Amino acid sequence: MPEAPVQPVHHLVTSGVFALDGGEWPVENNVWIVGDDRSAVVIDAAHDHERIARALGDRELMAVVCTHAHNDHVNAAVELADLCDAPILLHPDDGVLWHRVHPDREPDAPLLQGEVLQAGGVELEVLHTPGHTPGGVCLHAPSLGAVFTGDTLFQGGPGATGRSFSDFPTIIGSIRDRLLGLPPETAVHTGHGPSTTIGEEAPHLQEWIDRGY
Repeated sequence: MPEAPVQPVHHLVTSGVFALDGGEWPVENNVWIVGDDRSAVVIDAAHDHERIARALGDRELMAVVCTHAHNDHVNAAVELADLCDAPILLHPDDGVLWHRVHPDREPDAPLLQGEVLQAGGVELEVLHTPGHTPGGVCLHAPSLGAVFTGDTLFQGGPGATGRSFSDFPTIIGSIRDRLLGLPPETAVHTGHGPSTTIGEEAPHLQEWIDRGY
């Protein structure tokens, strides 16, 4: 039988520890592999570079894309990039957080607002969405009807803003200005937990503002 075609979006869940401001919490992260049967990018290389590499198979890794630089989203990035000879991409405003995890390694290239990445046959537009961290980004794939939001937007509201380098009014502005104008049917693939859609979340913006998180 012929092999089944590779799906443009492959989802893994990896487990580890989130550490910030002197605390540590067990966490499960979504890792997204986006591309075709020849090449792909990894969005948020979390916790287990070997498992992510196995999921890539023999595809060329075009880049390790970091939605932000909290340790649980980048702690496998260097090992995966080195294993697959791929660049690491991060918004420069998250450099301070990155260097807390990888003090001896620089990201290879910046992610900038409006830039378009190629992931196999898929185009990913970079949306700078600060608030959870200063350099947080989302990646919009119009051809897939999807946006990969990291920890900017979840089912039920914004990402957390109660720790260092975060700001609630900023994340609300990012969600309002960069995300909620996307088509309502757009799938929202998050950094943790279940996916949702823009249409499911958009009506609740004022509720989030009123509750303050």
